[in-house]
Amino acid sequence: MARKDVFANLTSPANAQPERKAIAGYATRGATRSMINSLSELAEKAALADQAMTGEAVVDLDPALVDASFVTDRMDDDPEAFDALVEAIRERGQDTPVLVRPHPKIEGRYQIVFGHRRVRAARLLERPVRAVIKAVSDIDHVIAQGQENSARENLSFIERASFAQRLADLGHERRTIQQALTVDAPMLTRMLSVSGRIPASVTEAIGAAKGIGRDRWLDLAQRIEHPSARAVALAVIGEEDFSTLLSEARFERLLKAIKDAGKPARRAPAPGLWTAEDKAVAAEFKAAGKNYSIALKSKDAVKFGRFISANLERLYDEFKQTNQQGD
Repeated sequence: MARKDVFANLTSPANAQPERKAIAGYATRGATRSMINSLSELAEKAALADQAMTGEAVVDLDPALVDASFVTDRMDDDPEAFDALVEAIRERGQDTPVLVRPHPKIEGRYQIVFGHRRVRAARLLERPVRAVIKAVSDIDHVIAQGQENSARENLSFIERASFAQRLADLGHERRTIQQALTVDAPMLTRMLSVSGRIPASVTEAIGAAKGIGRDRWLDLAQRIEHPSARAVALAVIGEEDFSTLLSEARFERLLKAIKDAGKPARRAPAPGLWTAEDKAVAAEFKAAGKNYSIALKSKDAVKFGRFISANLERLYDEFKQTNQQGD
């Protein structure tokens, strides 16, 4: 469904209501101030994409002439949300135009700056896509694309981090990436810390994982740096049923496998030795011809020895029954 400007009533003078006088000091403190600041920031983000198309003519384009952006920002899409978008456009048309630029390498074609799902829907419905054509540089392209996504605020942490990594790999400066994602320098550093350490094949196999936040991705990034952990991760994503899981479940399975692999394995007991799991009793066995001896050690050795002595008759009966069943 085309993005609705939910902040129109907050930002449009035409819809302004008579100003109410606030009680002195109330609207500038505590939770109220935080809420107002947050709403103002979101309103600015939502307006950024619209500013890119202000005063531009809207045209109908054949979606077959429109190519994807040179840098992707989504790992996967919500099928139900896309189906809802298709039905909305089928019923009432495309509310909001997409932004494209003349393709920088192929004459007569265009490249999407933002609006990939609307172009996909137009292709599916076999109808023109309403678009604004604007010549923009690569830097302006990625900033507009990233800010339009920030306005929607439905990309997961790893999608945003992967987008940042792709921009860095393309040689864009950190300042440009910060503008595109509307983040400060410390947050960008955290994003690149994750996307730079986790192999792209692993993040792509996990997917958007919208329910997994920054801290858990940082945990995975720190663990996967070890070569053995990376080998475990690559083995897990290659499992036959891995791709059938939901994205969050894929993340959980992979992280658990890495954690389990990092636990020290219990050493197998040496031949002729046995140790209880709680370490309270140890036994040493010796066989010599027709003789077989058991030596008990540790703090509960005496008590356990007396228990065995008191139950020898029962233990011997169980031994005979076992031997008879095995004959």
